[in-house]
Amino acid sequence: MAAPAPARQRDDLPAIALPLPPAELDPANRAYFDKCLEKIGFVPNVLQAYAFDMAKLSAFAAMYNDLMLAPSGLSKLEREMIAVVVSAVNRCYYCLTAHGAAVRQLSGDPILGEQLVMNYRAARLDPRRRAMLDFAAKLTERPNEVEEEDREALRRVGLSERDIWDVSAVVGFFNMSNRIASATDMRPNEAYHAQARTLLE
Repeated sequence: MAAPAPARQRDDLPAIALPLPPAELDPANRAYFDKCLEKIGFVPNVLQAYAFDMAKLSAFAAMYNDLMLAPSGLSKLEREMIAVVVSAVNRCYYCLTAHGAAVRQLSGDPILGEQLVMNYRAARLDPRRRAMLDFAAKLTERPNEVEEEDREALRRVGLSERDIWDVSAVVGFFNMSNRIASATDMRPNEAYHAQARTLLE
């Protein structure tokens, strides 16, 4: 009789490879964690990873929420698409998993989510989104080569000067986040893998 298969170990524990003891959550961050539990059913591991230092956690969350959720000429979906393309260039496991799930959820299209993770050039995108993602990829891969022609390509598809700033800020933030995630072996919550996998008609 064959021996039973060993129980599968959870892929999302520990959240990072550095055994940094968590600090006591201050009231603002406790409320933020509680809101995450209420809205999505778990606290993203990126927040758990930063929770060893309340100042760093607060700064990270404030910048993320401003860039990804505050009013912008870019839709929430477009900002998530940029996050995925940057993370694909950098091969960031955490951010591809978490923000790939967000693209699937916001677009209602799991095929688009997979295309952006694998190769955004395979996706059938409108000219605006293709130009944005081309810019995001170049700014990630070859930032020293970005010049006026690249900004003008964004203007031609309707992006304002502020939109160009917002695209650039999202790209910059996720290049930073990708590097922290990769350096610490940050593990995405397992829940992300199953989210929004059904194609909406």
